[in-house]
Amino acid sequence: MLNVVIFGAPGSGKGTQSGLIIKEFWLDHISTGDVLRSEIKNKTKLGLIAVGYIDKGLLLPDDLIIDMLSNVLDGKKDSAGFIFDGFPRTIPQAVALKRILNERSTDVTTMLDLKVEEDELISRMIERGERLGRSDDNLETIKSRLDVYHSQTAPLAEYYKEENKYHAIKGEGTIGDIFEQIRKILNTCQIS
Repeated sequence: MLNVVIFGAPGSGKGTQSGLIIKEFWLDHISTGDVLRSEIKNKTKLGLIAVGYIDKGLLLPDDLIIDMLSNVLDGKKDSAGFIFDGFPRTIPQAVALKRILNERSTDVTTMLDLKVEEDELISRMIERGERLGRSDDNLETIKSRLDVYHSQTAPLAEYYKEENKYHAIKGEGTIGDIFEQIRKILNTCQIS
């Protein structure tokens, strides 16, 4: 089973590259945002608990997110693997992901870290905001999101380096050039 954590700062191209990985390697895409919206829409027990946090403006606890992911994994037992987008965001979440995958006799295969210079990230997100009318892609919000990424999420790179699963990807250039780097890594992972 090929399980990929795609990682990078906001604007690094995770969504674009995830789509290409899914298409070529037949992986199921797991986005915590999508999972959460589905649980709420379907009024599941976990969805109703999540609404209670959201209505109070609180972040969902890790154990609630893990329970939701566990349900998704259990519902896709015939999957060739998963691409995790937007999760994990912290080391405790990475440890929890490892645990729930190990309980299903699998593990994270690799973590792909899309590396893009900060000026380029800002430029991409401002352009995206103008093109798509995204109100969250303004300079103030972008800088705040990048600060959160650097302080809270970036330490995950060290965790996956210690696990010998970390791969840095040059996230600048053409979409095809970036994907070619990813393809080589994932093909190597499938062979080993």
